[in-house]
Amino acid sequence: MPKITFYPLGNADCYQLDLAGGEKLLIDFADVADPYDQEDCRIALASTLRDDLTAAKRTSYDLVAFTHLDDDHIHGSTGFFYLEHAKKYQDDDRVKIDLLIVPAAAIVEEALTGEACVIQQEARYRLREGKGIRIISRPEKLRGWLAEQNLTLEDRQDLITDAGRTIPEFTRSAHGIEFFVHSPFASRDNGELIDRNTDSIVLQATFVVDEDETKFILGGDVDHEVLTKIVEVTESHQRPERLEWDIFKLPHHCSYLSLSSERGEEKTTPVPKVKWLFEQGRSGGIIISTSKVIPTIDSEDPQPPHRQAANYYRERAAAIDGEFKVTMEHPKSTRPEPLVIAIDGSGAMVEKRNTPSAIYIPSRPAPRAGGI
Repeated sequence: MPKITFYPLGNADCYQLDLAGGEKLLIDFADVADPYDQEDCRIALASTLRDDLTAAKRTSYDLVAFTHLDDDHIHGSTGFFYLEHAKKYQDDDRVKIDLLIVPAAAIVEEALTGEACVIQQEARYRLREGKGIRIISRPEKLRGWLAEQNLTLEDRQDLITDAGRTIPEFTRSAHGIEFFVHSPFASRDNGELIDRNTDSIVLQATFVVDEDETKFILGGDVDHEVLTKIVEVTESHQRPERLEWDIFKLPHHCSYLSLSSERGEEKTTPVPKVKWLFEQGRSGGIIISTSKVIPTIDSEDPQPPHRQAANYYRERAAAIDGEFKVTMEHPKSTRPEPLVIAIDGSGAMVEKRNTPSAIYIPSRPAPRAGGI
């Protein structure tokens, strides 16, 4: 049975996809817990992942994707992963990455520092070598960078996936999953392709179990303007099914800016296209906020999560008889644990871990055969 595990990390991201065939896929990695603070409820990510790999008799991930290079998505990664570009990152106890996925911005961004710079060096090395890497989108800057390496875009075309395409390494038939790329994306002006945006990766993952499809939107860290553009591009290609969802990982830790430029007094009202997007949730859909506990009152801290945005998401989840889950509140805020969503022929289910044997509560009332 495939499953998705979201780790309680406060306002930081890491979640794992375990596929039916035993493949392990990791999206982002931010080991942010303070081991010296006894009141820090965030999970010790590195040791948790190591224990999971050891139990599975694994030393690598089939896929590691960094949606973008902000610290809350990569913190501690350069001490955890085996990196091929330099021996200093090649200790025997490091975890290997079979396939690294990054947006093109991770290659072409300038003046990166710290761990972002190290991850960039790894991605650049793999792209030069022509293996173990997949780049999402291809701005003209990428063509220029490749030229500096005495390579052409055509030389590395098989390692690049544009928006509107699927990632070729994982397929419905071989792995029971398909990844469709929404962002970064291109737009056209009078028929001419113009430069891509440099926002984080947004995907739709479709799990196929017993011919039933369960759809998962991996929301990256995009704002309402990018989400609006994603909807417009999808509509222009007449592919609304590519924005259907049963599970939605919210962008940017439940920030109101992923819904609108206006926070609202008690509830954020999304802009029209984003409203449409969240209305594509199917019966029993699960909305996930990878964030701190939702505040009950406004504070002077402008950072997410924002209670007004959470109020909208709660309302939307209720409208489809679904659930709104917050990683630092599951199962309770005083002792958060990994949030596990299991997927079978009846759809997505939140795994309950507080009984002697795990109980699965269906998020959809009955399986639906077939799909698009």
